[in-house]
Amino acid sequence: MKLGRISIRRRLLAMLLTLFAVGLAALYLLVRGYAQQTADTTYDQLLRASVLSMADSLQLVQGEWQMDMPYAALALLEQAPRDRVFYRVATTAGSLISGYADLPAGPDRTDANDTPELYTTWYQGEPVRVAWMERKIAGPRSAEAAVIQVAQTREARNALADSILWQGTLALIGFTGAALALAYWGLQRSLSPIQRIEHELATRSASDLHPIAAPVPEELDTLVHSLDGFMARLSDNLDTLRLFIAEAAHQLRTPLAALHAQMEVALDEDDPAEQRRSLLAVLRNAEKLSRLVNQLLSDASVIHRSNVKQFQAVDLAELLRQAAYDTVPQAAPQPDVRLHLPDTAPGQEPGRQAPTILGDSLMLREAFKNLIDNALRHGAQISKPIDGHIDGHIDITLDPHDNGWRITVSDPGPGIPPALANAAFERFTRGPNPRTPGAGLGLSIVKRVVDIHNGKLSLSNRVGGGLDAVIILPAGRHEA
Repeated sequence: MKLGRISIRRRLLAMLLTLFAVGLAALYLLVRGYAQQTADTTYDQLLRASVLSMADSLQLVQGEWQMDMPYAALALLEQAPRDRVFYRVATTAGSLISGYADLPAGPDRTDANDTPELYTTWYQGEPVRVAWMERKIAGPRSAEAAVIQVAQTREARNALADSILWQGTLALIGFTGAALALAYWGLQRSLSPIQRIEHELATRSASDLHPIAAPVPEELDTLVHSLDGFMARLSDNLDTLRLFIAEAAHQLRTPLAALHAQMEVALDEDDPAEQRRSLLAVLRNAEKLSRLVNQLLSDASVIHRSNVKQFQAVDLAELLRQAAYDTVPQAAPQPDVRLHLPDTAPGQEPGRQAPTILGDSLMLREAFKNLIDNALRHGAQISKPIDGHIDGHIDITLDPHDNGWRITVSDPGPGIPPALANAAFERFTRGPNPRTPGAGLGLSIVKRVVDIHNGKLSLSNRVGGGLDAVIILPAGRHEA
């Protein structure tokens, strides 16, 4: 099942839209509260001014309350033509002085403050806002008080609050639209480095694997660095593959041509002896070609596994046994190959370290096989002594070395000239006077495997004749 594609642009836009929606809702609630508070504050000030004006016109004359209605006080409230205004002036005992007698009385008041107070109630079936205060006047016998109330319906103040809310909402919508447009533009600008990288990669040829040249922000630096590293490794692999194909084609072309020519000669021969010699030559070339193909396949396998690097714990002693068994011919004349492995049987030598390292068993086995095969081809003698003084055996020794293990393959051959000491590890390079035909890939395969395992490979001539090939492998895997 194909999963949906992930879009960074859509994700960021969705997050921004969600953030702006939440912010817009919060700001809308704040603006609505502010609009209602502003409208209440404005009209409450008018109600207070009207109550104070009426209180100033109230007088107590010979014990009788008198008031000249200040129509200017009510005129202040006429600025809201859709609203209705009611007033009531009464004594504290409840006697009506002027106004609407059924206007609900205000809440009980315990302090003596003469400032107007406001409350909301219902009158004639609709909500009204009421301002009220007590007016105390000194009389002939004692001070008397009157209550002044002015009420106004809420239509005007609600209309003002709606107007403020609508204007504020329009401003918020405009600001949000501009912010979203700016955010989208900024998002496009922020993602433009990815588009430049995409364009650069899309316009490249298949063989162009050089590092990305397009400038990138520091957030993408790690990704681009990893991509450059991947392309560098891919380029190395492709170069190795191209070199392998070219060398394989060059190395296979000659023996195949010789094999074809010798087969034609054998077919044209009438003399059975000559025909047999031609067939023997065909057999020798077929053996050489078979060995070349095997070593090429071994080299290709090592190259592939060196890129994978799936290392596990491997037993070097067991790998050397397998390599010797696979390499040493079992038919006569059989060379004398002697394995010297550490004794790791339990109970014999407590504390002895097992010959185990972290590595690739297939690559190590191929390296050991090529090293033993190299000794057989260049230095092995028949198991019987020659001239009575040359032992002629090959020693394969495994022993501890520092924190790792040392594998030594010693042969009694002619050794290696100093001039070829460094070139011996190059591909298709053969030593002097080999006893049997070869491809010249053995030591190069060994060198590659040892390098992959962070080991060391050296060749040294023995005193009195012979060659020591020494591999030193660390006990653990140490990545660069």
